[in-house]
Amino acid sequence: MTPRPDVDVLVVGGGPVGLAAALEAHAAGRSVLVVEPRQGPVDKACGEGLMPGAVAGLARLGVDPPGRRLAGIAYVGGTRRAEHRFAGPGGRGVRRTVLAAALGDRVAERGIERRAGRVTGIEQGPDGVRLAGPGVDGLTAGWVLACDGLHSTVRRLAGLEVPERPRAVGRRRYGLRRHYRLAPWTDLVEVHWGRDVEAYVTPVAPDLVGVAVLGPAPLDLDRALQGLPELAGRLAGAEHDGPVRGAGPLRQRTRARTAGRVRLVGDASGYVDALTGEGLRLGLAQAHAAVAHLEDPHAYERAWSAATRDYRALTTTLVAVATSPLRGALVPAAVRAPWLFAAGVERLAV
Repeated sequence: MTPRPDVDVLVVGGGPVGLAAALEAHAAGRSVLVVEPRQGPVDKACGEGLMPGAVAGLARLGVDPPGRRLAGIAYVGGTRRAEHRFAGPGGRGVRRTVLAAALGDRVAERGIERRAGRVTGIEQGPDGVRLAGPGVDGLTAGWVLACDGLHSTVRRLAGLEVPERPRAVGRRRYGLRRHYRLAPWTDLVEVHWGRDVEAYVTPVAPDLVGVAVLGPAPLDLDRALQGLPELAGRLAGAEHDGPVRGAGPLRQRTRARTAGRVRLVGDASGYVDALTGEGLRLGLAQAHAAVAHLEDPHAYERAWSAATRDYRALTTTLVAVATSPLRGALVPAAVRAPWLFAAGVERLAV
């Protein structure tokens, strides 16, 4: 281990959260390197709806990606519909590659180095971390921010991964996403509830709609849409824009978010489900906290817990209901208690 690391902060993962973490570290006066094996803007199977809090978090970083204004959220189940429009500023539907490109442009403006590479080993010492792997072999960093997603390699290498419980295997949930070339019919994120899947419809451009389906395996997007006749009718005949992308299993647990000089950020730090759509908002908050508390792991653990507490409670509860015999009562309950539905939406908007 060299007395002086090659770089203060090494960010593993070039998706939106990794690029945001790099911008946070640069703003804090740290030297930064982003390592990502994929070329170009990194895509991901996700709902692509930015909650108002995420739009504000991006603006604080100087990032304003183009997209479609989102005025609120609607739950749709058969002929029943509950909707609530945000009381404050709206959210935004942004195609994932557009978001990644906007963050990438900001990173380039700041002169932050990005390198093609893959971390396959870490060796921690008192003053830094030595990396192994293509493009990073022998490189040393003062701290490593693991922003490498649901199936984080760094999380495993740092010994922070929690093996899945055998009884949880049968309850795994996955996500699929496809884009359709048609004009959006609403300025809301619509969540269509089927028998055992949910479909998130997000306007992302004047002529483009993203549809993300969440549910248990085996998950087939076209088959899932057959069980949602209203949505299937709207999408009928629309041209597909790009392939179906998948993600999962969604549930990921961690022992802690810190190990020595490694910090887990975003999906790598643990994930419940995409059901409430808060992934990017939380990732931005974690990136800020990780950099603010680089030298104090306990402070980062506290900040992480504070930032994710409501998400974990709300999402865990919703997933429990959605995977139980009570699933069919969710939309009717939202219709009968609009004040409760509104309170949940407003909590997501923060």
